[in-house]
Amino acid sequence: MPSSICVICGLSSFGLCLLFVVYFSKFHNWSRVKLSQSYETILVERRERVAIVTINRPDKRNALNIQTRAEGAAILDELREDDSVRVVVLTGAGDKAFIAGADIAEFATRTAIAQREVMLERSLFNAIDGFPKPIVAMVNGYCLGGGCEVALACDIRIASEKASFGQPEINLGIIPGGGGTQRLTRLVGEGKAMEMILTGEIIDAQTAFTIGLVNHVVAADQLETKTMEIANRIADKSPIALRLAKEAVKIASRSNLDEGLKREVDLFALCFSSEDKDEGVKAFLEKRKAEFKGK
Repeated sequence: MPSSICVICGLSSFGLCLLFVVYFSKFHNWSRVKLSQSYETILVERRERVAIVTINRPDKRNALNIQTRAEGAAILDELREDDSVRVVVLTGAGDKAFIAGADIAEFATRTAIAQREVMLERSLFNAIDGFPKPIVAMVNGYCLGGGCEVALACDIRIASEKASFGQPEINLGIIPGGGGTQRLTRLVGEGKAMEMILTGEIIDAQTAFTIGLVNHVVAADQLETKTMEIANRIADKSPIALRLAKEAVKIASRSNLDEGLKREVDLFALCFSSEDKDEGVKAFLEKRKAEFKGK
């Protein structure tokens, strides 16, 4: 593909120039919104520019059922349009589980056709993966099956030393269906992913760190502090640069090197149409902290 072709719309250089205007108009039109409805299985707390989204089914170890997955995706849709939120932290209620997996009771009477239809609907996993703002998983306990797949879809994973991880679906006579075979392999390599998926092995947080599944492991009483420290550091950056950086990094595992490098150049150039780029350069030259506004 010629280097003059735009990564996002496939247009020529003229089309890319037009895209600058369209793309950044979205940032100028962002509006502060409140959640349009109440949710039964999800809690949302805001701390300045960080939103903490909590799966709230502690009696079920925060297992994912159809309602939870739908509510989680709906909340992300709302947070996507809220310019007061720059980073999302995702966690589970209580101190036992991040998400212990899918709600297995829903599997009991479901046919193959019905299950396929459920999985082809918009999923929480893909809603997380396609969310344009950074998402940090704060893993406070069991992170198994669908829970591990949720964490894998996030951008950064920070774990309590008490957390555990695994894809134990094989023990039920099934396989991971929320991206586990694909995202785990890309993150830790085929060999270790194959071992975890074929054996159903559950690993501790330190092992997860060693194989590259999580970014940090901390004491349980320091989990929120460490997570918010990282989330706030990210939230200080330009929302536009964060969005484009996230897109560029994700391209790396989904394209060949030549295509990835060409797309990086396009996204890099796109930054130069933002007021945040001007502010960042000016602040650097004036030796002061930049005040990014997402424009």
